Amino acid sequence: MQRDASLYYIYDPMCSWCWGLRPVWQQVKAALQDKVDIVYVAGGLAPDSDEPMEPEIGDYLQKTWQRISEQCGVEFNFDFWTQNTPVRSTYPSCRAALVAREYGREVAMYERIQRFYYQEAGNPSVYANLYDLGEELGIPRETFIERIHSPEIERQLQADIALAESLGVRGYPSLVLKVGETPHFIRHSYTDAATNLQMIEALLPV
Repeated sequence: MQRDASLYYIYDPMCSWCWGLRPVWQQVKAALQDKVDIVYVAGGLAPDSDEPMEPEIGDYLQKTWQRISEQCGVEFNFDFWTQNTPVRSTYPSCRAALVAREYGREVAMYERIQRFYYQEAGNPSVYANLYDLGEELGIPRETFIERIHSPEIERQLQADIALAESLGVRGYPSLVLKVGETPHFIRHSYTDAATNLQMIEALLPV
């Protein structure tokens, strides 16, 4: 059933702040799923690259992980930084989520990539790893490989990025509540689901 309001959750599977928001987002989503249409949008944090991440960026991200862990209470597996060659490229993981969207498994893929990256120290910038995750979620491997590299998925990624921009999004994760044709940017709390719910519910039509 189409509702009068849509809550857009703009994400990137490799966005560490998205991982930080995850416990609160799960509570918000559960409380609102019968009141609004929840729409996931793949924002595309970092374009395609094969170049190893510069050491200073890696150092910055590790400090960011520590800060998020302290602020949000989520855990990160720092073995990632010694067991992989980090690459600043998140588009592959976004494409994986969009392939899964075709099978109604976008959220499952998004959350699986997060666990693979942040808990299992896996590298979602490597396509071969994403093929494994797609197969794990029940998507035929050859089909997944064909789709993730297809022009259609690339167009969908660019459409999602354009949608995020049209909603005024400048970072991830972002929450935008659209009531009718009017978007409302939600300045969400990373630690207080009740505050987020109060802000959103105040904007919902009676």
